[in-house]
Amino acid sequence: MVSECTTRVIHPAAVKRAKALIPAEFETGELEQFFKVLGDGTRLRILHALLAGELCVCDLGETLDMSVSAVSHQLSVLRAARLVSHRRDGKVMYYSLSDSHVSTVLESVRTHLGE
Repeated sequence: MVSECTTRVIHPAAVKRAKALIPAEFETGELEQFFKVLGDGTRLRILHALLAGELCVCDLGETLDMSVSAVSHQLSVLRAARLVSHRRDGKVMYYSLSDSHVSTVLESVRTHLGE
């Protein structure tokens, strides 16, 4: 339940600080899409598997007990969201987390939920 203000008092400095932290609408849309991508359990499992390091699609399928096709589909979503990157070695495509920020987000959320 939302508590109500019984006495209407505005604290201009606090309001100004809070407004400065609210992202612009275009950025809010990007954040929304980012969290939608992270809102899928399969994609979260893939990202957590990649915390161990670079894996090919077959390795991910075996690790997650999923078909290569299903893993590939989810990897394309993760690539579009810039959460994973890839490199080709001959016929094999290897995937990894795109940067340390992705692992930081995953680890921070798990730490927060564990508190």
